[in-house]
Amino acid sequence: MPEFSPTHRTLWIGRIASALVVIALLLDGASQLLAPASITAMMQETGFDMALTPVLGNIMLGCALLYALPATRFLGAILVTGFLGGAICAHFRLGEMGSAPEIASALLGVLTWGGLYLRDPRLHPLLPLTR
Repeated sequence: MPEFSPTHRTLWIGRIASALVVIALLLDGASQLLAPASITAMMQETGFDMALTPVLGNIMLGCALLYALPATRFLGAILVTGFLGGAICAHFRLGEMGSAPEIASALLGVLTWGGLYLRDPRLHPLLPLTR
């Protein structure tokens, strides 16, 4: 199999995708910690206790940090994917297939791994895409 080296353009697309994931997680985590009243309705709709907002906020911030750091980006991607999968599952359980939060979580998951795939050729043997 030929060795893949990301082009300048591909590298930047991957960086931007990854940055969007980090920004989304930081904003969501900060809103959980700093303005829990603004997400009260969403927490009640999904069946989560408001006392969990600091825990969820810290988890999101931790995932964002691990994903943003080059040395821990793969661990961060795995944790982000798990967290987003839980969010998707919560909406699925409520019968909200195709809801905006569910779609946003799925898109963030795609951006998480898509950004890494475009930036790091070590992922290509795990997911070989052909032209």
